[in-house]
Amino acid sequence: MNQLVKQMRSKWMLVGLAALALLVGVGAGIELDFTQQAVAQELPAEGPAGGEPPADNGGGNAAAADNGNGGGNQGGQGGDGRRSMLGWVYDALGPGYMIVFLSISFTLVALFVMNVITSARSKVCPVDLVDDFEEMLNNKQYQDAYEMAKEHESVLGAVLSAGLAKLSAGYEQALEAMQEIGEEENMKLEHRLSYMALIGTLSPMVGLFGTVHGMINSFQTIAQGGSTPEASELANGISTALFTTLIGLAIAIPAIAAYNIMRNRVARLMLEVGILSENLMSRFQGVGQKK
Repeated sequence: MNQLVKQMRSKWMLVGLAALALLVGVGAGIELDFTQQAVAQELPAEGPAGGEPPADNGGGNAAAADNGNGGGNQGGQGGDGRRSMLGWVYDALGPGYMIVFLSISFTLVALFVMNVITSARSKVCPVDLVDDFEEMLNNKQYQDAYEMAKEHESVLGAVLSAGLAKLSAGYEQALEAMQEIGEEENMKLEHRLSYMALIGTLSPMVGLFGTVHGMINSFQTIAQGGSTPEASELANGISTALFTTLIGLAIAIPAIAAYNIMRNRVARLMLEVGILSENLMSRFQGVGQKK
């Protein structure tokens, strides 16, 4: 029971850290967007003293503009004037949503690896344990069979050792102990899997949050830009709206698919554990019955 409490505590700490990263990342993204909008609103107000427009120097300004634009584009986008896909995604999401989605992705990968390891056949219903346990029962080596099952790190070993430990009280009590341990182990496996389903549910919600956030920024740009808003500023808000939805779905689809596949596998293995444990213990049906 203490081990179960420690495992549950570590899982909730993992979920809490992921939620903290989510809140910090979204807050940083929103604060950065509002800061950029405030700077963009202040920049046009600065100009030559007296409100006079700058003098047109002819070709000099044109050449300087061409050189400046060309140098900036080449520096940020490459020599061919095209921006890399990674840079485009980063500019669309911003650091806040990038941190959030990276945290969710890393958490999903860690949970997937952990569930693959814990739901393997060798950890749930190993075949070698069944053969060795049955051989010891046939040779009436009951104490050795109990110690082997207790030391074996698998669900079947825990179930068989619990049944042998309660066998002195009767066959029915042994079955009850086996069922109790089986339900407890099944609950542990399902709890680990449920976090993958939680990620599959939350990631589209984060994407929807980013969609609403991006559309609000776009409409705010239209409202503040008058009749001719800047197309680049509109594109930033729309890119945020679309990319957050896309990445949220890209995380949710494999998470939900992996959850359902692994849940069915765990259910099948736990059914095998129940059938094999009852078959192995069926030879003790007369133990504890009053004559």
